[in-house]
Amino acid sequence: MFFPQKQDARLRKKIYLDESPGVPLTDIWDDLPPIHASAAERLGYPTQKPVALLERILSASSNPGDVVLDPFCGCGTTVHAAEKLGRQWIGIDVTHLAIGLIEKRLRDAFPEVAFTTHGVPQDIDGARDLATRGKYHEFEKWALSLIAAQPGNLSRKGADKGIDGNIWFGPKSEGRAIVSVKAGDNVGVAQVRDLRGVIEREGAQIGIFLTLTPPTKPMVTEAAAAGQFDLDGFSPVPRIQIVTVDEAMKLHHRAVDLPARRDDAFRKAAREARPDNQGRFDL
Repeated sequence: MFFPQKQDARLRKKIYLDESPGVPLTDIWDDLPPIHASAAERLGYPTQKPVALLERILSASSNPGDVVLDPFCGCGTTVHAAEKLGRQWIGIDVTHLAIGLIEKRLRDAFPEVAFTTHGVPQDIDGARDLATRGKYHEFEKWALSLIAAQPGNLSRKGADKGIDGNIWFGPKSEGRAIVSVKAGDNVGVAQVRDLRGVIEREGAQIGIFLTLTPPTKPMVTEAAAAGQFDLDGFSPVPRIQIVTVDEAMKLHHRAVDLPARRDDAFRKAAREARPDNQGRFDL
């Protein structure tokens, strides 16, 4: 008890933080705002949730070292929070767009992170299998993720107008490279010409022809005939670039030659520091 000096003052009781159980958490959380369009945390995924929300849920329901499962992990907010809080985790999603984003997000936020991705092609035979199993759009998104390109039409509503993906480049993001993905065996000069027509129509500077099947000599000649693109202060690069999926699997974004490339098809997640001061629950 705290006894005041004045006789007419009231007695007070001091309660120290380490002696108080605290206030039970309610089921109404109005102190965690949603991620608005210009938030630094936003990566560009349509249903992204705040990391703070998942941190609170995991901190209240699990201990460090526990395994967290998110069977519909989307852009990976749950696994991000689990990694940050020292939990083991398993994330599952059916789209290669989500998987590619989660891999990038984790490596950006936790440079030393170690994980294994199952269900994605590990070699060129796996890539062909994905392309021939009636999963062309998933193959396309996976192929785009190899070179860090943003899908041209995330919803797949309406025609893509020859634009499967985009890569932005230049000091002020003034450059645009349009990506065309081809998974079939019947690739030829006409498709290279089509891509050239698309970049001219769209006012883009570069076209990337990403193909599962190696190009023919006439295709290479046609691409070379498109000339080069010059950006002040940088070396010229081919205006039409043919990249095989095999090359993209080995080199990833380095398979594409762009001046002052921006590697942010989706925004880069901020680097995280793992807290180590959480206590344990008797769970």
